[in-house]
Amino acid sequence: MKNTVLDTNTEITIRSKKPTKLHSLWKQIVKHRYFYLLMLPGILFFLIFKYAPMWGLIIAFKDYSPFLGIMGSPWVGFKHFIDLFTYDYFYTLLRNTLVINFLSLILYFPVPIILALLLNEVRHEVFKRVNQSIIYLPHFLSWVVVAGLTFFMLSTDVGAINKLLNAWFGNTFPFLSNENLFWVIVTFQSIWKDAGWGTIIFLAAIAGVNPSLYEAAVMDGANRWRQIWHITLPAIRHVIIILLILRLGSMMDVGFEQIILMLNPLVMEVGDVFDTYAYTQGILRGDTSIGVAVGMFKGIIGLIMILGANWLTKKFGNEGLM
Repeated sequence: MKNTVLDTNTEITIRSKKPTKLHSLWKQIVKHRYFYLLMLPGILFFLIFKYAPMWGLIIAFKDYSPFLGIMGSPWVGFKHFIDLFTYDYFYTLLRNTLVINFLSLILYFPVPIILALLLNEVRHEVFKRVNQSIIYLPHFLSWVVVAGLTFFMLSTDVGAINKLLNAWFGNTFPFLSNENLFWVIVTFQSIWKDAGWGTIIFLAAIAGVNPSLYEAAVMDGANRWRQIWHITLPAIRHVIIILLILRLGSMMDVGFEQIILMLNPLVMEVGDVFDTYAYTQGILRGDTSIGVAVGMFKGIIGLIMILGANWLTKKFGNEGLM
């Protein structure tokens, strides 16, 4: 009987000494404190600028007035969403937004991968670093500068290309006011500005490929193209898939600065997107509620796209985001 009581007390003592989940979590945080310290600025950024403002989404369901405040403004339910969906140019906004993003997906997304593969094949380190610096440089230019460069290249008055056309053929071409060229111009602007910067992630992924795989391929007689196709691309496939999923999640987002700087009355039919509409209604006309409704609509579509792409990726046996 005494032994039984002793065993029971011992078991209770052992159980009480077992660390709780909270204690284990805290021990892990202390153990990897420097790693979490590096994460802290990013975590604070998302908490302050992404999650904290989300309570303001309630404005989309209210007839917001800055004099009454968010809580004092009258509740109108889905009125602003109905106004958005019944807007005469809603499908024009949707078409322009999706077409610009699909062009960017088809033409822009592969470019950083190709550039990373080409840079990885350069064996002269100095030449490689110089080229990397050159292709990274446009990323640090603002869209105002990029739009200005585009104007000085393509405008009918001072554009360098039109000056050449005028000198050679005696006439000019209205590149910036041509509806058929607007989507192409903004897509190639994005490629020129950000493609080089996008190579960083792919170069980092390529750097992690085991060199012994290339050595084995050389022993088997594989040339450089075969090594890229059978070793490099499969090795970075998971990175490509993850970035593609994230890119699909922002299919409703178009660079506002870029579009607003490139817009003019002659290309409004093909250049007006949800971002510019939200700016026009929410800022210029003071209808904040419809601007928030547009942003919420874009966010919901983006969430559906990213979840659908992630599910489809897993369905085909690949590793997704979660």
